[in-house]
Amino acid sequence: MTELTIDQALQQGVEAHKAGQVQEADRLYTAILKAQPKHPDANHNMGVLAVGVGKVQEALPFFKTALEANPATAQFWLSYIDALIKLEKLADAKAVLDQAKSKGAKGDGFDKLEQRLQDAGQEPLKGKQVASEPQLKQPNILDTLKLDQAIKLAKKKAKAGSTEEAKRIYQDILTRFPKNKRASDGLKGLAGRPVGKVSTVQDAPTAELQSLIALYNNGQLALVVEQAQNLTKQYPKAFAVWNLMGASAAQIGQLDQAIVAFKRVLAIKPDYAEAYNNMGLALQDQGKPDEAIVAYNKALSIKPDHAEAYNNMGATLKEQGKLEEAIEAYNKALSIKPDYAKAYNNMGLALQDQGKLDEAIAAYNKALSIKPDYAEAYCNKSYSHLLMGDFDEGWDLYEWRTQTKEKKARKAREHLSWDGTKNISGKRFVVYEEQGLGDKIQFCRYLPLLVQENAFVTFQVTSALHSLLGTLDSNIILTNGLPSEDQIDFEVPLMSLPYLFKTEPKTIPASIPYLYADEAKVKLWAERLHKDNFKIGICWQGSKTKVDVGRSFPLSLFEKISRISDVELISLHKGLGEDQVSDVNFNLTSFDGNFDTGTDAFIDTAAIMANCDLIITSDTAVAHLAGALGRPTWVALKYIPDWRWMLNRSDNQWYPTMTLYRQKITGDWASVFDAINQDLLLLIDQKRTMT
Repeated sequence: MTELTIDQALQQGVEAHKAGQVQEADRLYTAILKAQPKHPDANHNMGVLAVGVGKVQEALPFFKTALEANPATAQFWLSYIDALIKLEKLADAKAVLDQAKSKGAKGDGFDKLEQRLQDAGQEPLKGKQVASEPQLKQPNILDTLKLDQAIKLAKKKAKAGSTEEAKRIYQDILTRFPKNKRASDGLKGLAGRPVGKVSTVQDAPTAELQSLIALYNNGQLALVVEQAQNLTKQYPKAFAVWNLMGASAAQIGQLDQAIVAFKRVLAIKPDYAEAYNNMGLALQDQGKPDEAIVAYNKALSIKPDHAEAYNNMGATLKEQGKLEEAIEAYNKALSIKPDYAKAYNNMGLALQDQGKLDEAIAAYNKALSIKPDYAEAYCNKSYSHLLMGDFDEGWDLYEWRTQTKEKKARKAREHLSWDGTKNISGKRFVVYEEQGLGDKIQFCRYLPLLVQENAFVTFQVTSALHSLLGTLDSNIILTNGLPSEDQIDFEVPLMSLPYLFKTEPKTIPASIPYLYADEAKVKLWAERLHKDNFKIGICWQGSKTKVDVGRSFPLSLFEKISRISDVELISLHKGLGEDQVSDVNFNLTSFDGNFDTGTDAFIDTAAIMANCDLIITSDTAVAHLAGALGRPTWVALKYIPDWRWMLNRSDNQWYPTMTLYRQKITGDWASVFDAINQDLLLLIDQKRTMT
């Protein structure tokens, strides 16, 4: 603490913490604690940091020390109790809550924690919302008794008239052994219904419903669907079971079944807004945005203050490119629920798509002020910074991708992680793949930098890319699976390398080419192409995932280019969008089933590119391949593109041979192709003049 006072270090630590700079915040708080081990705020904030990265158990000593130093601060109590609940230490949480109240603590925060404790194991069914607060586990009878002993005890309790105790025992058994027939039949017997008969009662027994909830919150979604199907045969009007079946089916991709389940809910309970909201989510995932919006509006007609329905509607409108309407929906959600972190995060995404990056960052910061461990908001915030060329902040925030729900990448195991400074000479260094093919092609350029540090580098990557990436550096070992742990000294996910190498726009490793086409393939394809034509390889569409929305354009836009004398258009396109070839009325060279049909990806594509004078493509893996091969490449980009293309520039620092053509208005591809056509005419005239 020689350069900063304690207060200055704390202030800087808090600012870094709020900005998502976890390592910097940790460094500052640790420095404070070395000087003052019982500093209340530094201890509390270290605890919050630990919770934010999933190390809840490690947070407890920090919270306890903070409270011992300053028991008058309400937030210290709240953080400690919340951590105990997260760890399912309910008795301890209740004791600490009682202690806080005895010292005069009060307010909404304490009331909410008390309600969470009271509701433990009894959360209401709300589709995808069910899992937002995991059910808190109680001691299970099977912790102390064997299965047969527990069954006998349940029967004994039932015979003695202790119905609730018997139900609890059967429920415990079904939590561990969901298909146990004796326990299931025992529960049905307690409910007073003959086994195998259809019930006319609308609700399923509470114990069976709670068993399904427990399975749901444990992530056993397929089992929930299976058991709910069986349960609805006996209790066909149990709308809560149907709703839970639908929510589970939707999350494992069984969207048709989910929608059928939600329709059954609504046939039983037509005024159940949550079912309409859940149906909207399923329809949205099916790619039926208009029907999804109808469902959300129906939910809102029943429950006008349904913040989640407004938020989900906003997400659907954003996917349709209706950004102003999406922002309006998010604002309505926030007017109902001002502490709705997810709506602020989604608002940030819409503002980002509008190019309002400062406002987007402000929205992400608002989400993070409500939910400091919100990984998705940190990750989305990173995209805004990277788009602006602020790599220092952007890469740091991008590390949160390993903690998002969809787990964009696995975080390196702590004892094998590399901090970018440790000596790796002579060390066995494993880099493992993540995300899409384009990402692997773009960021594999960092692997030779590790070789230059004298590390023994292994790249775990899909075998389909081994032939292509084998041209990168002969010292790099390519493998389909991870080596055993005892064969690894360090490991990192591929896209953490820019962060670890502290990459700035001016220090991007851009030695081009760094990948090469197979020479034999290049000669083979040269014989199949017209030698005298100006050959342009083209690609117009990527996948149909959410991340690719707005990137693709119709093949028909190449018509003007096809009319230019001596130009030959060559299709490099495979997969979605190939059907457009039969709809155009201009010449397009395309190839038979021998084009990249083997196990090796892009081998023929790379060889054809080597024979082309120019590549014109949408933002797909084809663009990255062309750039990595050092081919002259023109990329057509949507108004606010992916972060790696940055903003307001026609060049790209990742690929020096690339030119970028950007939409000036969202969705306006015509003007983009007008510019491409004009520049192409000039380029061809120059070529002709030179010859």
